[in-house]
Amino acid sequence: MIKIALIGEIGSGKTFISRCFKYPTFNADDEVAKIYKTNIQCFKKLKKKFPNEILNFPIKKRQIRKIISKKNIKKLSRIVHPFVRLSLKKFLKKYQFKKYVILDIPLLIENKLYNREDILIYVKTKKSLIIERLKKRKNYNKKIINILKKLQDKPLKKIKLSHFTIYNNADKKNILKQIEQIKKKINDRSSFRY
Repeated sequence: MIKIALIGEIGSGKTFISRCFKYPTFNADDEVAKIYKTNIQCFKKLKKKFPNEILNFPIKKRQIRKIISKKNIKKLSRIVHPFVRLSLKKFLKKYQFKKYVILDIPLLIENKLYNREDILIYVKTKKSLIIERLKKRKNYNKKIINILKKLQDKPLKKIKLSHFTIYNNADKKNILKQIEQIKKKINDRSSFRY
């Protein structure tokens, strides 16, 4: 199995790009949402650490936003990330016989969740388009976005680690063309460095 990891800034369109590949995809944001809704162990740990914010199960997004806005993101991450890692492990086991899987994990680089053999694709998007997309999100909160951005490595570091770049500034047809070119190069493994 070859793991293809999409990396880039918040709002660059990694999730959209991951769907365009049409391979089994692990979306960390979706997994976190699922954990908040279904994982009682995570709830108990968060309730113990943040009794004034975590009020009931399933955990509501507004309760998590309160924790993040109080700059407790690292404490929150230390509790939630082990559950996400466990979900990732189950996903990889489930799809171990697939040729490719996609990893859409916002803090993949920062949490060292990749291997040397993984293929890293940087999703590059114009700043103005990122801002426009973020503002369209339900419950957009600039303060929380800025806190989350501070957790991420600088784009230059991610670009240097990447094997490929997808430019997500155009229409879907153009993006699908870029993806097909990358798939072809991945299948011809001699065309890129490890």
